[in-house]
Amino acid sequence: MLFFDFTDNTLNKNRYRSPKYEEIYRRSMENPEDFWAEVAQCIDWSRPWSKVLDNSNEPFTKWFVDGETNACYNAVDRHVAAGLGSKTALIHDSPMTGTVRKVTYAELLDKTSKLAGVLSELGVKKGDRVLIYMPLTPEAIIAILASARIGAIHSVVFGGFAAKELATRIDHAEPKVLIAASCGLEPNKVVRYTDMLNESMDLIKTPKPRCIIFQRRQVWEAPLLPDQLDWDKLMEKAQPHPCVPVEANQPLYILYTSGTTDKPKGIQRPIGGHIATLCWTMKTIYGIDRDSVWWGASDVGWVVGHSYICYGPLIAGATSIMYEGKPDRTPDSSQYFRIIDQHKVNAMFTVPTAFRVLRRADPDSLLGQKYSTKSLRAIFVAGEHCDYEAKAWAEKAFKVPILNHWWQTETGHAVTATCLGLDHSLSPPKYSTGLPVPGYAVDVLREDGSKALPHELGRIALKLPLPPGFMSTLYLAPDRFREIYFSKYRGYYDTMDAGYIDEFGYVYVTARDDDVINVAGHRLSTSALEDVILGHPDIADGAVIGVPEYTKGEIPLCLYVKKDNTKKPDQEINKELVALVRELIGPIAAFKLATSVKALPRTRSGKICRKAIADMARSKHVKIPSTIDDASVFPDVKRGLQKLGYAKLAPDPE
Repeated sequence: MLFFDFTDNTLNKNRYRSPKYEEIYRRSMENPEDFWAEVAQCIDWSRPWSKVLDNSNEPFTKWFVDGETNACYNAVDRHVAAGLGSKTALIHDSPMTGTVRKVTYAELLDKTSKLAGVLSELGVKKGDRVLIYMPLTPEAIIAILASARIGAIHSVVFGGFAAKELATRIDHAEPKVLIAASCGLEPNKVVRYTDMLNESMDLIKTPKPRCIIFQRRQVWEAPLLPDQLDWDKLMEKAQPHPCVPVEANQPLYILYTSGTTDKPKGIQRPIGGHIATLCWTMKTIYGIDRDSVWWGASDVGWVVGHSYICYGPLIAGATSIMYEGKPDRTPDSSQYFRIIDQHKVNAMFTVPTAFRVLRRADPDSLLGQKYSTKSLRAIFVAGEHCDYEAKAWAEKAFKVPILNHWWQTETGHAVTATCLGLDHSLSPPKYSTGLPVPGYAVDVLREDGSKALPHELGRIALKLPLPPGFMSTLYLAPDRFREIYFSKYRGYYDTMDAGYIDEFGYVYVTARDDDVINVAGHRLSTSALEDVILGHPDIADGAVIGVPEYTKGEIPLCLYVKKDNTKKPDQEINKELVALVRELIGPIAAFKLATSVKALPRTRSGKICRKAIADMARSKHVKIPSTIDDASVFPDVKRGLQKLGYAKLAPDPE
């Protein structure tokens, strides 16, 4: 059972669940074929489907069988044909270069069709792979759409990956062409992509792909090798290429999940169901239409960038913001507020870490107060646990609801959310990730596969068939796809996340299942403990892991980051934390280990590297993740663990 109940049991069900949501969700469950056939009308098809759903070979579900469409056509061409060519499609806001660049749908069509012509001239055909290794610039979107335009399968590799990780993905995807930028930008640092690209070419075992280099000449121009092609020169001579129809269940892209160097895990996404569902979610979940400005504060290398910087907003005909910078360092913590005001953003998507960073840098949001957030309707967060203190701070600072929702790289769009297009209320229970999005049947299961009771902590699972847009398989690994995701619970996709559902149907995602601590047989969620920690007035950030203990098997250990203006000593804060946990969770948590560190190790997408911390505590070898934002924090983390009696024999991370 869950020992820390965050729910408000006095809630009235009707206050939170609108009749519109109830009706749409019921239709999606009772008659999914009619429901999704209606949704699919929001995109253009070059050939109609012969069958809406083919579920004869679970879990390899097919939607809109034999239907043909093109992702680039739906994202660009059809808007220009409808007279929207002069409308702004992309706004690239880069405080690191001091530039704001606007790209219209007409300009996007011109550049995308020409780059598609370049790829075709280089021999790229329908079904071939194109690997994209670029920072967050319009050219990355152009490369993605140009690949989709000719029916090629794109695979975007996050620009922060080093040569070895890049080489692994090249070897697995075997791209015919690789498109890279000369460099990316971090605060006070130019990241030379071509240096890492050139090194990766010496590591790969597959035939070398042709390489197109986009030179960011205003930042750094890379010396090109004899076999590398200059983007600008190719585009000067390029001829536009038309859109190539693609069957709905053919792959649109391959996206490798992080940490898969030894055994690459490439999420393969089908084109038809994905682009139709994304178009539908823009209005249904986020309340975005053609007249809206949307900001997905992520990178194109992650699933959020694929779904909600590129395809979702563009297919919906909206304006999509691309922000090249950090929340607090380019140049200060007012940037989120500036962008919302300057570009009149209507809704945005970010990670809770952004709020914790902003709160730490400017607790009273004094810098942000000079900007207006009146255009903003809501901010959506996902990707990690959203603690109540960060949520409350952000709602006060931005003056809009902060709506937590939950999804995964595998799902492609949200599984649970507060849907602006369906829900009347913007005040769901404060720790919930929302109600199931239409199309998803969400259950919480015990270890034996039986359904958990309301408020009982268990494994979150999604009942088959899964809706359109869900991953179709793992690239070149169908058996592994079945084994990883569908072998634990018959008839379900195993999310590997832990959580519970309340009596009103709201879903609470508490942690990855391996982040649940088993204290003397009692299962405790790390996020429940972290909420208490982050509620302390002197703490800016914190992480809880489980560590071995002789009598209880496992007990929680907390590393926290103090606020900059805090004068209180660690010993006093530690005592207060122990008392808080005892009061709010109870003595059952056996909480007694806490110490401060300068910073926590996080990925560039904002997730705390809990497994790395837990392995270090157990004196295991730790390989620093290739997606780490700042590897220099690990020595101080190690010292903090050793202060508490752990990591005594831990080797230095590599």
